Amino acid sequence: MSKYRINTNCVQAGYTPENGQPRVTPIVQSTTYRYTSGEEVGKLFDLEADGFFYTRLSNPTSDVVEKRIAALEGGVGALFTSSGQAASTLSILNICGAGDHIIAGNAIYGGTFNLFGVTLPKIGIETTFVPTDVTAEELETKFKENTKAVFIESLTNPSLEIPDIEMFAKAAHAHGVPLIVDNTFATPINCRPIEHGADIVVHSTSKYLDGHAVALGGIIVDGGTFDWNNGKYPGLTEPDDSYHGVVYTERFGNAAYITKARTQLMRDLGVTPSPNNAFLLSIGLETLHLRVQRHCENATKVAEYLAAHDKIEWVNYPSMEGNKFYPMAQKYMPKGTCGVISFGVKGGREAAMKLMDSLQLAAIVVHVADAKTGVLHPASTTHRQLTDEQLLEAGIGPELIRFSVGIEDVEDIIEDLAQALEQI
Repeated sequence: MSKYRINTNCVQAGYTPENGQPRVTPIVQSTTYRYTSGEEVGKLFDLEADGFFYTRLSNPTSDVVEKRIAALEGGVGALFTSSGQAASTLSILNICGAGDHIIAGNAIYGGTFNLFGVTLPKIGIETTFVPTDVTAEELETKFKENTKAVFIESLTNPSLEIPDIEMFAKAAHAHGVPLIVDNTFATPINCRPIEHGADIVVHSTSKYLDGHAVALGGIIVDGGTFDWNNGKYPGLTEPDDSYHGVVYTERFGNAAYITKARTQLMRDLGVTPSPNNAFLLSIGLETLHLRVQRHCENATKVAEYLAAHDKIEWVNYPSMEGNKFYPMAQKYMPKGTCGVISFGVKGGREAAMKLMDSLQLAAIVVHVADAKTGVLHPASTTHRQLTDEQLLEAGIGPELIRFSVGIEDVEDIIEDLAQALEQI
């Protein structure tokens, strides 16, 4: 049996030990690899042979998680990076340069918003931001001759909005550009964007994929679905002089995008993860399907409790009926969305901060989406670089609390919220 279901792939994909080899993915803590002839190494440098020659580009432990996550997302290949931010950055730089333009959702993670809105313009890449629920007609007006990509999150952080992935994909493809989807919050357990038209998927693996808040990492998954031979992407379809004129689309076919990202961008920018982080991620992935289910079950119960509490102004959890994005959740994530809830505390910023400071089981952490319950006030932390107007555009009010529901006993989580709410 060569094709397993997604739950089995969480545990098995990417590594099949041979007779007498370690059962568990080994940590290959080496920067270099020995060969017996210069000719062999030369073929590696000319991209004429597969193999490991320097860990900045690839490593056997990282290779396991790349193959596993590619299998989970249904892609043809993947590139493990040092962080989720690095994955998002490389996903754009791989196909964009000075003078190019991208379209992005305006409710994306604050760090990505800042990357697209502040940093990329400094190197000549312009971004137009659009609402998550933009209409097809309005989205159509945002494309330009120099548009090279559309970037959205399948489930936005922290506002928990769900875009119509198929609509975004259709619009992007009509203009000959790929759709890139950050699938960090939903994970491939609950949503597989490539099946809905996405071409590239990125993750901050530091969140649910790792699951234990122990290792930074990011990943880019190439769906192998996009035809780059449309005149817009010379970097993929014309000779690369740094590799003796290799043409990625000719040499690597539907894996051209991810091959270029590794051999050109990882080579030059060096946003390389450590083999130890790859190992920790491989362990986390083995329980991903179990943890995500528990996260969603707990979050649903917590959301229901908060929605009935008289000190809570509103609860935003797209898996709840009546939520604005409930129809999108049922379309793209019928098994559940994630373990993150956002809610508003009556009394605004002061009350929200008081609630956060009064929690005992839930820890105040910048991190989100791991096994332990965590809480944060985004307007004063992760999104503090945004103006008040930008905060409102991103759906982040001063009363908003981001609550990352862990996999503890849900009754303990609810009791912790109850005692904190009594302090207000």
